[in-house]
Amino acid sequence: MKDEREIKRGGKRPVKQPASPRGTAPVVSKDTRWTPQIKRNAVMEFAITALDEDGYGTARTDDGMTLRVGGALPSDVVLVRIDQISRGTAYGHMLKLLTPSPLRSKRPPCTESADCLGCPLIAMKYREQTAWKRGMILAELAKHSELAGITVHPLLSPENLIHYRTTAKLTIAGKWSDPFIGIYRRASHDVYDLDQCPLHHPLINRVVEAVRLGIVKLKVPVYNPHSKMGLLRYLVVRVSAHERKAMVVFVTAQRSYNEVHHLGRFVQGMIPEIEVMAQNVNASEGNVILGQKDYFLTPQHYLTERIGDVAFQVSPRSFFQVNNSGARLIYEQVKRWAGLGGGENVLDLYCGIGGIALFLADQAAQVIGIEVVEEAVADARRNAKLNGRKNCRFEAGDAAELLEDLAEEGQSIDVAVLNPPRKGCAPDVLDTVAGLAPSRIIYVSCYPQSLARDLVALKSRGYHCREIQPVDMFPQTVHVENVALLERQVTP
Repeated sequence: MKDEREIKRGGKRPVKQPASPRGTAPVVSKDTRWTPQIKRNAVMEFAITALDEDGYGTARTDDGMTLRVGGALPSDVVLVRIDQISRGTAYGHMLKLLTPSPLRSKRPPCTESADCLGCPLIAMKYREQTAWKRGMILAELAKHSELAGITVHPLLSPENLIHYRTTAKLTIAGKWSDPFIGIYRRASHDVYDLDQCPLHHPLINRVVEAVRLGIVKLKVPVYNPHSKMGLLRYLVVRVSAHERKAMVVFVTAQRSYNEVHHLGRFVQGMIPEIEVMAQNVNASEGNVILGQKDYFLTPQHYLTERIGDVAFQVSPRSFFQVNNSGARLIYEQVKRWAGLGGGENVLDLYCGIGGIALFLADQAAQVIGIEVVEEAVADARRNAKLNGRKNCRFEAGDAAELLEDLAEEGQSIDVAVLNPPRKGCAPDVLDTVAGLAPSRIIYVSCYPQSLARDLVALKSRGYHCREIQPVDMFPQTVHVENVALLERQVTP
């Protein structure tokens, strides 16, 4: 590594400084402007003391700042170059691991994780990963006295701890002669070129390599966001783990049939498992990957995937869980806690393409799914027909407004499943759900902070959380899914 060679040529090893007491911070008066003692590009040795929620190893500098180092684990001793100092926080990258933490795996699946940072826990022993994630959940609950006494079970783990991702949305950068296909580095617009990513399904890695070769061989121009010139912007690959088939979507800045057609034929010739291939045109300058128009290069427009006994048709713009085994664990947990006997009316709020709804439908009288994305609702209706689920009703629109409509209709709800995005539920949504008076609410969350906040809000509305089952949907990353069971408290 270049930085390591520079340190060795310098001939002097940075002197380890005594750590400041935890919690101390520089005193800044109104008349004195505080200047940090450490400077950008300084090379220093640190003992990492903790791991933050984003997966950065953290330490305290002598002047009380928090140092964040990608790829570092608690109890590591590392040589760090300071990259940036901002608002009392220093950011650095690891030049050398001086003393490895006992949390480190001796043979991690990836040796580039400290540079890529796409899966910041991959160097940690898996047992320690699950303990850290459960501790993160407990720490969030402990911030709220109202949530004392909730049982948090050990994490459920999926079948595969690597090669589990069946969807990849990758940026294409560089030039046709040397293309980069990968992910943005954290807090930058630099693309980290992925080669045989250990989290991706092996078929995805094969497709990425074939696309890379095709771009070079056919001289397909790569889009440059600065000059606004070029064609290829993103590559989206989906895999049906059940059928071992793939979908490939080339996202381009404009419609260019010939170049994409020839690239598609080249890639499909190398990867015969590709069943669906499409071009998606996205001329916008934002960070949204997919545009609103798909042009199919194959007769087949959908992949078929299965989770348990339920089949799903997945289109290029469908939202679908990236870990089938993890999704099955969540759906089965929801079904157990729903406790359905065949006569209940179930609400599936934020239903997406109908995954949970279709999983519950065979034991319910009726399932009502609500989702704001119209394309997802169209997928849900198609999937209900595919599975012969005639007792499912899916509605597209604003959650709060559609819930109000259900209340005005006098629709009874016995069990409500909430599966909101990361930010959680809006207060008016929680109000209306509680007003429907289901006996149970099952809350599926991908973010412990918003989960804890909404559990407090629901408790004030008469729903007490008994237990939480975490699910490790994304091993090797900091993300964790939680399924929470809430029961309605009947006032005597």
